[in-house]
Amino acid sequence: MRATLAGVIVLALAYLVAELVSRVLAALVERINRHVPGDLSQRKSTRAALRLVRFIITLLVAAVLIFPAMSMVGIESRIGLSPEHLATWLTGSGLRIALIALLAWLVVHVTGLVVRRLEGEIGTSATVDVIERAKRARTLGTLIQNTIYVLVSTISLLMILRELNVDITPILTGAGIVGLAVGFGAQSLVKDIISGFFLILEDQIRVGDVANIDGTGGLVERITLRTIILRDETGTVHVIPNGSIQRLSNQTKDFSFYVTSVSVNIREDTDRVTQVLTRVADGMQQDVEFAPFMLGPLEVLGVDRFNDAAVDVKMRLKTVPSKQWVIGREFLRRVKRSFEDEGIELPVAHRTLLVSQAPMVPPDPGPDTPPPS
Repeated sequence: MRATLAGVIVLALAYLVAELVSRVLAALVERINRHVPGDLSQRKSTRAALRLVRFIITLLVAAVLIFPAMSMVGIESRIGLSPEHLATWLTGSGLRIALIALLAWLVVHVTGLVVRRLEGEIGTSATVDVIERAKRARTLGTLIQNTIYVLVSTISLLMILRELNVDITPILTGAGIVGLAVGFGAQSLVKDIISGFFLILEDQIRVGDVANIDGTGGLVERITLRTIILRDETGTVHVIPNGSIQRLSNQTKDFSFYVTSVSVNIREDTDRVTQVLTRVADGMQQDVEFAPFMLGPLEVLGVDRFNDAAVDVKMRLKTVPSKQWVIGREFLRRVKRSFEDEGIELPVAHRTLLVSQAPMVPPDPGPDTPPPS
């Protein structure tokens, strides 16, 4: 009865201390989370981590108090571990192990909070490619969180094993040998992953961009740390390892230009043609269907070239990414109709045909025909 009573009192005290510490940690986490967006899964993981911390603190406090409580009720320990030695270990190595575990959890949790806050700020920015930037932020956030989790967990585990007087030298040696073997056997994989990380980090390309990679062009459907997946206009899917990319041309980075030339008859006034082209572009900017995709007025670059029959006027339109072809096709359709209304002639090819008539040759009379007199 005395032992049971002492155990119940110790467990109650341990639970109270653990509850107090967990409530302080919960208030601290709630204060950090106040301005950081989070989802249901993140809140569940936070509650699970707090329950784990409460359980560990309960065990530690109970282990510290159980032997003094038993001594106070007149029960001596029959195991080889004295209360003094246990208390010394708990206040030394045990406390350091608890602090290591707590700091590791705090580092992982704070990293997750910072990543979510950055994702929230990027996702609410007023840009034309919010979706692509949000995808890039989520990709980088997941990569950073996984990297920090692996590093912190590994370092914490090694420190805890050292506090438990476990020789970690063979572990470090084995890890070095394994890392060396992986480095020699998977050089291309490591190169692909490193290249993919910098592609995403430097925002060189995003999902939804139209890019040309080493002569292969298409729409970017997916980006991973190892590969980029393109789909061209015929529907063919191209899988390109990141480490093999030598030249990447992004045609839809931040904005795009539709560059074209319009040919008119050599006799037409180019200033009048320029006015018609500008009027057509201004009309498209007033159209609610095409105005959101146009980022500026028409830029007429001038006369590009001319020959005996035609003169070419070069121009370009600035559009949002991936919309230059839609705007360009509509612009050319309206230009054709406006030229017809204004009487602007398109170039007509002139061909000169020379027909030569060969002299008539009399037929051969044959051997039986008498010669003419």
